[in-house]
Amino acid sequence: MSTATATVTGPDAAPRRRGSRLSPPLLIAFALGAFLVLSAVRAFTGGNDLTSSGTIAAGLSAAVPIGLAGLGGLWSERAGVVNIGLEGMMILGTWGCAYLGWDHGAWAGLLFGTLLGALGGLVHAVATVTFGVDHIISGVAINIIAPGLALYLTKVTFVHYPGGGQKQSPPIGDAGSITLPFSDWLHTVEDKHWFAVSDLAGVLGGLVTRLSLVTLLAALVVLASAWILWRTAFGLRLRSCGEAPHAAESLGVNVYKYKYIAVIVSGALAGLGGAALAIAAHQFRDGQTGGRGFIGLAALIFGNWRPGALAAGAGLFGYTDAIQLRSSSAVHPLLLLMAIALALVAIWQWRTGQRAIAVVAVVIAVLAVLWYIDTDRVPDELVGTTPYVVTILVLALASQRLRMPKADGRVYRRGEET
Repeated sequence: MSTATATVTGPDAAPRRRGSRLSPPLLIAFALGAFLVLSAVRAFTGGNDLTSSGTIAAGLSAAVPIGLAGLGGLWSERAGVVNIGLEGMMILGTWGCAYLGWDHGAWAGLLFGTLLGALGGLVHAVATVTFGVDHIISGVAINIIAPGLALYLTKVTFVHYPGGGQKQSPPIGDAGSITLPFSDWLHTVEDKHWFAVSDLAGVLGGLVTRLSLVTLLAALVVLASAWILWRTAFGLRLRSCGEAPHAAESLGVNVYKYKYIAVIVSGALAGLGGAALAIAAHQFRDGQTGGRGFIGLAALIFGNWRPGALAAGAGLFGYTDAIQLRSSSAVHPLLLLMAIALALVAIWQWRTGQRAIAVVAVVIAVLAVLWYIDTDRVPDELVGTTPYVVTILVLALASQRLRMPKADGRVYRRGEET
């Protein structure tokens, strides 16, 4: 039997159940409502940084490495391999980008960083797919080895060059950007601080002013991944390896091959995310990833192993990261915004029967409101924790109807169904 015509059944191949996903009109209504709430909080608190073009641009830049890491996790876990080593693969990508990027340009660095990430994925694939090592142990090992290896290579390679050192590389050039002609008009409207109108101008201005070509590449990668995994026979076979590998095997699918491809692509995407981070910072620095690989995993879970929702989660985490980088005064209005979001989460969880979670969400919302009323700014010591606090709250309170691939994390052996 030819494997090219093999058809695999599974939850993702079955007809879609009505109501299992939000329809486009509901998604548009939700996005519009969220935007109006954000505008109202900005107008009430005077926190203009909430919707400023600078914040949006910074949030978009911060979301790219997180989103690419999460997308790498999506490829791997859809094939049944948990890749907790994304952080280490991102580190390999940052160093690889610096190694070629400072001398041969950002795009050469981007390519080499992606290749080093793919090499990390290959190591993870050999350990988990071929030798059956526990996926978590293999990922943790990569996360331990990669920073030490990158630091050693930095001391050996960069310390003798101008701008380099024992913990950093020489400067990396820019990858290029585009600015649309009407961006100046948008900034003029933004400065008026009109309700909703200026907020919309700020959001659009952040998206069309000095938009990095790396960001455009990341958007294309997300779209391409969605199309490949859900619209092609290759993607169906790959996802079948994460749902029912032994059933896929019985239909002629080479499960080992697809797992290898998925994990190598996963590492390449994480390496690309790390390279994008190095280009945004214009150099490699020790500890540069700052846990973004793990936040990418959080975005993956928040997105329920779907590319579109994953991108939305990365955008959320990138936005909070950008807010905390602006100033502590910019974080203060975020307390009120968080309280409103938690109140909505509480209503939703109550209606779905999750009463305990709803009560917890209400309590945290009340505490956030009291904190906002009682203070004028968030202490500087707590500002840097904003992205991580949001990550914990989102995963603990909002992501309750998750459906991971059925065979995710299981060791597969041909002909040995358990």
